[in-house]
Amino acid sequence: MGAGALITDRAGEFGDALPDGGALLGLDLGTRTIGTALCDAGWQFASAGKTLPRGKFGKDCAALSALIAERHVAGIVLGLPRNMDGSEGPRAQASRAYARNLAQALGLPVLLWDERWSTASAERDMIGQDLSRAKRAQRIDSHAAAVILQGAIDALAGSSF
Repeated sequence: MGAGALITDRAGEFGDALPDGGALLGLDLGTRTIGTALCDAGWQFASAGKTLPRGKFGKDCAALSALIAERHVAGIVLGLPRNMDGSEGPRAQASRAYARNLAQALGLPVLLWDERWSTASAERDMIGQDLSRAKRAQRIDSHAAAVILQGAIDALAGSSF
């Protein structure tokens, strides 16, 4: 697919690349798993999806591609793990590289979204739902992906594009 797909950290620019809206896929990239979340085409609500095992990029890409086709996804929101002071370390650079590979392989625009506090927020929400520690461990990545995606769609709704 297209090597020229947009990769940005600005919601307005991402929204401009999606003039007709469309479902979005949120990703929380971990070392062993990839948490997924999806939102509706109107960018109102993010919902936690599956937590996928992370492996070689080709295998990850095939699983994500199937999900994208099934849900008619128009763009991807990928969590960008910044340090608390806003700087970027090795994990952020790895996420940027993953975003470049995704954009090239899938031809979809990618929004890099600051994921500071996403896991803590997801954990608090699941504790509030009285989920056991074991269930939280199984679902934390997909719930963090939903927090990331909800933050991005809230910003998209507030931007004028």
